[in-house]
Amino acid sequence: MKASTIRTFTTVHTWTGLLAGFALFIAFYAGALTMFHEEIDAWALPKAEMARADTMDRAHAMLADIVAKHPAAAEQIGVTYPADHPSHEVAAYWMEKNGDWKTQSLGEAAPRDSEDHEHGLADFVYELHYDLGIPVVGIYLMGVVSIVYGLALLTGLLIHLPNLTRELFALRPGHNLKRLWQDAHNVIGILSLPFHIVFAITGALLCLTLVMLVAFNTLTFDGKVMGAFERMTSALPASQGKGGSAPMLSPAELGARARQAALAAGAANFDPDYMRYMHYGQQGATAEVRGTSAKTLGEYGAVALDAIDGHVINVQLTGARDANHATYSAIFGLHFGTFGSLSLRWLYFLLGLAGAFLFYSGNLLYIESRRKRRSAEQPMKVRAMATATVGVCIGACFAISTTFLGNLVGPLFGAEPTAIVQPVCFTAFAGAIAWTFWRRPAKAAVDLLFATAAVSVAVGVLDVVVHHDRLLRTLAEGRYAVLGVDLVAIAMGAGFAWLGVATRRRAVDGDPCSVWSSRRAAAKEAQRELQEA
Repeated sequence: MKASTIRTFTTVHTWTGLLAGFALFIAFYAGALTMFHEEIDAWALPKAEMARADTMDRAHAMLADIVAKHPAAAEQIGVTYPADHPSHEVAAYWMEKNGDWKTQSLGEAAPRDSEDHEHGLADFVYELHYDLGIPVVGIYLMGVVSIVYGLALLTGLLIHLPNLTRELFALRPGHNLKRLWQDAHNVIGILSLPFHIVFAITGALLCLTLVMLVAFNTLTFDGKVMGAFERMTSALPASQGKGGSAPMLSPAELGARARQAALAAGAANFDPDYMRYMHYGQQGATAEVRGTSAKTLGEYGAVALDAIDGHVINVQLTGARDANHATYSAIFGLHFGTFGSLSLRWLYFLLGLAGAFLFYSGNLLYIESRRKRRSAEQPMKVRAMATATVGVCIGACFAISTTFLGNLVGPLFGAEPTAIVQPVCFTAFAGAIAWTFWRRPAKAAVDLLFATAAVSVAVGVLDVVVHHDRLLRTLAEGRYAVLGVDLVAIAMGAGFAWLGVATRRRAVDGDPCSVWSSRRAAAKEAQRELQEA
């Protein structure tokens, strides 16, 4: 490959990585935590009551009441099933005639806008993963970021392909920091390349599906593609209400029949988590029960049934799917790692952290490549990148740890956990960025790493102190989710403390001609004396 071509690819790789790197750092770090969504959910809501046995019977009565008061809900109304994780409340969802989505939970007297629903800690971390916590446009932003991310992967592969074998394990520690960051960046990128390709492709598809559908629907398919997509992702065939009235089978009964149909189709298991009625209360009404099957590439599937007599209309589960449903479900399985056991989730967790480090190290490599090695005063672009890297990357880690702590401490002062996680996170994140501007990157990096370490350890230790009865009860029942979250929080705190020690050592003892040195003032004075001499 010509040297000019390699330089072009290097330039594209650098700038695509920088443009997408900050968003991808947050997405990968939060995504790593999301691999244990249910465990975090159980940890975050210690006083949540499990659903009683009569929950779905009461849900059936709630649905009938909603349809009586809101006739538009009869066209399509859905309800969630209770699950093992506490925040999965039983709630109904439907669309009014004006297009607004409404929701109503058991025990609520009136509906509310579904967008006003407050999410718990686990759901908020998941939101950070797929839309950075930015309403409406965040998911589309991450779709564009995923495309840029794919371009960075492609150019990086083309750059290193000629020397792939030689660079695979070439990690050379020493005083040459640029070479060290280059080696670490290359090794992690090469070893995790297949997974990054999967994440880039599936991330773009998941985030930009609606945009692509709208574009094709308008430009190519004469307005018919939206209906085709509905059929591709649903087990229900197209149907029309026949009028009249008919009694509906309850969600509990339909869920049980869907489970039987799934087992008969060869699924190892089937746990319903959501269902919807079409033409509720009318002749010809149908229902679709959606749920998960463990240890399969596309774990999420659906069973369509007649809502009046319960006979099975269609099954879209592993082993009984058409090509469209198999492809669509595989995208979810590959991206979220739901097709394996606990060991696979740990692998995805480590890959998420490694991916976050990949983008962080790319920024550090950019800084090392452009700093002046004989001047204490660094260029503006170097100082700006160092400030952004510390404020955004380390600040995001600090903010997420602080959110866990806020979820733990807030209820002790009467705060509702689901109401405080978002304000706590964004306030801590803004504070970290402001602190970086005030303290400068070299000192702020040390401060934020030690602060993140202290908060992370506090999360694990305080939970044991405050909720020791819950911890003992779950251990006695053979459930280790709560203990696992506490131990991982303490372990990550130790990791951040180690990074803080290393960063502080470099700030004190490292090259003073660096944006990461806290001895820049002394270096500037010495440089000025040399110039005067």
